[in-house]
Amino acid sequence: MNPLKIVIIEDERYTAEDLINTLSRVDSKIEIIGVFSSVQSAVEFFKGNTSYDLIFSDIQLPDGLSFEIFKKAAVRKPVIFCTAYDEYAIDAFGANGIDYILKPFNLVTVSKALEKYSTLKSNFIPKDFNALGKQMMNIEPCASILINKGERIIPLEVRDVAVFSLSQRRVSAYSFDGKNYRPGYKLNELAKLCGNDFFRANRQYLVNRKAISDVAHHQNRKLVLNLNVDFNEQIVVGKIKASSFLKWMENK
Repeated sequence: MNPLKIVIIEDERYTAEDLINTLSRVDSKIEIIGVFSSVQSAVEFFKGNTSYDLIFSDIQLPDGLSFEIFKKAAVRKPVIFCTAYDEYAIDAFGANGIDYILKPFNLVTVSKALEKYSTLKSNFIPKDFNALGKQMMNIEPCASILINKGERIIPLEVRDVAVFSLSQRRVSAYSFDGKNYRPGYKLNELAKLCGNDFFRANRQYLVNRKAISDVAHHQNRKLVLNLNVDFNEQIVVGKIKASSFLKWMENK
């Protein structure tokens, strides 16, 4: 049986070395084909190389999100994403992602991810991984979420919410008609439930596309969102997510 050939995309040297060591503990025959620390270097490799089986990839890299790699280089092999943030899960499964490991990873989580790869490989031919990722991404968004209001539980239509905000570990939903609700969900859960009409601007805000009137450039290549509803807080999109945000805005 040929050894599993893996490519690693990770900008932190210590983390990359830790992953290599963990993979070798899972299977000493695993072969690391290359380690890349940026979008640009990875794109150059993938454009002229197909001699690998699987990719382990961080998401936030110094020159952008790793999703750009798989768009520019048309990568057809499966990807296991390793990241410190869980807000990108839906995007990951749309980029050949077959698993999503939160850092810090360990022997157990890496082993399970490799087991998942083996299971999928035995049921899908290589060209099907791209279709599989799209299928996993196409999760139907919820039309409504449930709100606890005193003794009652009421449905709140997602399309009526302008912004979800996280403050002091509590999530609030601000509607277009100026009302404030307390949904019993985490912001990460809402990002998955609400679908592509909402964008996770940062760790604190999830914004409805219809609530954005325009976008202003800010210092250090950041973006500031100007809303068409009364909202007292400034919502800023960092430079790493700015490109993906603008592309999301284009796809209205």
